Amino acid sequence: MQALHNPHDFAFASDNYSGIHPQILAAIATANGGHQPAYGADVYTEQLKQCIRQQFGEQAQAFPVFNGTGANVMALQALLPRYGAVICADSAHIHNDEGVAPEYVAGIKIFAVATVDGKLTPELIAKQAWGWGNEHRAQARAVYISQTTELGTCYSVAEIRAIADYCHQHGMWLYMDGARLANAAAHLNASLHDITTAAGVDMVSFGGTKNGIMLGECIVVLNPALADSMVYLRKINMQLGSKMRFISAQFLALLENDLWRTLASHSNAMAERLYQAVKNIEGVHITQPRQSNAVFAVLPAAAVHVLHQQFHFYDWNESSGEVRWMTSFDTTAEQVDAFAAAIQAACQEAA
Repeated sequence: MQALHNPHDFAFASDNYSGIHPQILAAIATANGGHQPAYGADVYTEQLKQCIRQQFGEQAQAFPVFNGTGANVMALQALLPRYGAVICADSAHIHNDEGVAPEYVAGIKIFAVATVDGKLTPELIAKQAWGWGNEHRAQARAVYISQTTELGTCYSVAEIRAIADYCHQHGMWLYMDGARLANAAAHLNASLHDITTAAGVDMVSFGGTKNGIMLGECIVVLNPALADSMVYLRKINMQLGSKMRFISAQFLALLENDLWRTLASHSNAMAERLYQAVKNIEGVHITQPRQSNAVFAVLPAAAVHVLHQQFHFYDWNESSGEVRWMTSFDTTAEQVDAFAAAIQAACQEAA
């Protein structure tokens, strides 16, 4: 097949735009050839289960799935009764970016809470954590947080522990959407175990597509009380891969020698490079602390228009002029510097 795109193109829109890391692409090829049992009965998935236990704790159970929305829907179904509700930030992915999948497919109610930085606290959760026993109100039985958040901010271990303690004191589970869990662990210089199991999280999705793999996420059940329904929920949510060995092989490569940390640390570093390069440009106002591989900023509309002619990035909030710039495992310093120079030129022209 002939290439249909320029392999030298780069973007700052999403880490989903990136390709596959060579070691992960090689892992897919290694898992190819010959026959292996289907639906997760293969040797690669069995090895992945062992690796997940090594990373998250001996009680952890791994359930590879196709994508992040599927992981979130499946996890929330496992955590909530039919009359249940989940509390999340108003910027949460399940509230804004998954269509009506959580409501329509999972069949749950979402209680959203306004935040300034995408992060929940026990005090914010308490605004929706009420009405238990009231038959007229959906019953809040779970809290959803994402690490990192949709605004690029990162929960500390202490912040997660405080939320987990509040949840468990009030009969709720804590689910962590870990689409960028690797970036959070790299930023905090912590292990995956430290920011999940040790902090009291009940279930987490370990993301891969934003950190160098081709497709797939891995739901990790940290609380054994929640594991029994997972195999059935994965099937009915159409997340059971017949050739699961190819999803599992990617995660094996990602976990080997902590490749996940190497890739996430690089993308974080490239975001820091961009942040340092643009933070003092006249007309650029950084709106969130740089704690991952994302930079959020407001700049003149004319400058945004000019930049869109040259680069791909997201308009995060059109009413305020806020944009999001994201770096990836394969972003280079030269690309960042070129983008920063273009931002400066566009702002000068707009002024």
